[in-house]
Amino acid sequence: METKKNPSADLRPKRGYFLNIGLCISISITLLAFEWKTAQINNIIIDGQDILFREEDIPEIPQVLQPPPPPKIKNPVIEIVPDDIEIKDLPDFQIEVDPEDKNPEVTIEIEPEKEIADETVDFSEVMPQPVGGMEAWNSFLSKNLKYPTQARRMGVEGTVYVSFVVNKLGQIEDVELVRGIGAGCDEEALRVILAAENWLPGRNRGIPVKVKMRVPIRFRLQ
Repeated sequence: METKKNPSADLRPKRGYFLNIGLCISISITLLAFEWKTAQINNIIIDGQDILFREEDIPEIPQVLQPPPPPKIKNPVIEIVPDDIEIKDLPDFQIEVDPEDKNPEVTIEIEPEKEIADETVDFSEVMPQPVGGMEAWNSFLSKNLKYPTQARRMGVEGTVYVSFVVNKLGQIEDVELVRGIGAGCDEEALRVILAAENWLPGRNRGIPVKVKMRVPIRFRLQ
């Protein structure tokens, strides 16, 4: 047998009404939730544990010393002095000039220059050199140097060192033997040096000077 309901207890006709009430309540709760979160964020109380930097941990900013401002430049005060001021207590100068003497003689005393001693130097700014260069000098030695017979028989070989002075005119003088090898080679080296032509003189500051030279002369058997 089918159960029958009381028409007053049947809620199906009021289903739309209850649906609208539920939607209103849910919307109200949602809006309340949003409003409650915003209030919580705006009313946050900062606790001592939430502070990132404590008072003792706050970094100190280094002090910057500013330079003092430059002093003010004072413009110089220019005093205008009139030209018509009389100057007193001027010294008296007396110059005696003979009006008849049109060309007075003026005497100027000049100290005589001290003569520099004719010294011989070992080095100069421009050293002496043979006319034509070292190639011409070597050619002169090879043509004029004769191997001594005694040295050739004894098989003597070596280098003879000769010193001489090239004077201001380029002439060769004061020829001396520095180191020899004997057997007639020393005398032959001195003879060839004395027979040499003049050299170009050495110069200091453009002035010719006497320079002492040392040259080697080699004797070698073929």
